[in-house]
Amino acid sequence: MDVDLATVAVVFGTIFLVELPDKTFIATLVMSTRFRPLLVWVGVCLAFLVQTAIAVTAGGLLARLPRTPVEVFACVMFLVGGILLLRGAGSADEQEAETEAEFGAKAARQVVGWRVVTLCFTVLFLAEWGDLSQILTASLVVRYDDPMSVFVGAFLALATVSGLAAGLGRTLLTWLRLSTIRRIGGTVCLLLAAYTALEIAGVV
Repeated sequence: MDVDLATVAVVFGTIFLVELPDKTFIATLVMSTRFRPLLVWVGVCLAFLVQTAIAVTAGGLLARLPRTPVEVFACVMFLVGGILLLRGAGSADEQEAETEAEFGAKAARQVVGWRVVTLCFTVLFLAEWGDLSQILTASLVVRYDDPMSVFVGAFLALATVSGLAAGLGRTLLTWLRLSTIRRIGGTVCLLLAAYTALEIAGVV
């Protein structure tokens, strides 16, 4: 199956901006301070790989339903995602400390070697269920009707975010505020909602 680079780029940008201020970024950052960052990144990427496959499969099943109701569903999901990100932007920086404490406790176990991969996989796999990025990934499959391109774009975005968290997390947060990133991500979701609504109306 061919991969459309334009779709990959749009999906990458959307999921990247949604996931960067998410709790999983902080979780990866915290675990990277306790274990070898490379092993943490491998475990987290494996969790994202499975979760992305699940989200894309769900989106593919939705895409088989009548087109208009499915497009309306995708539009609503983008709208809800945008509102949630924008509403949570003001408290994002305060929630950072709470999230660090939560995942710090989960990463307190004394494990070494490849057991770190298993621990990080388990922690992130459970944390990602029902996450906004997972819901938006399914919606993007509906939006573009191109599961493979969405899968590639979404997974690369998640792997990049987790790589930044594992390697540059604390430094990155001194450059960018989570509240600002959430506002940007929320705006992108609202733009996708507006464009999808225009498509449903036959304007574009």
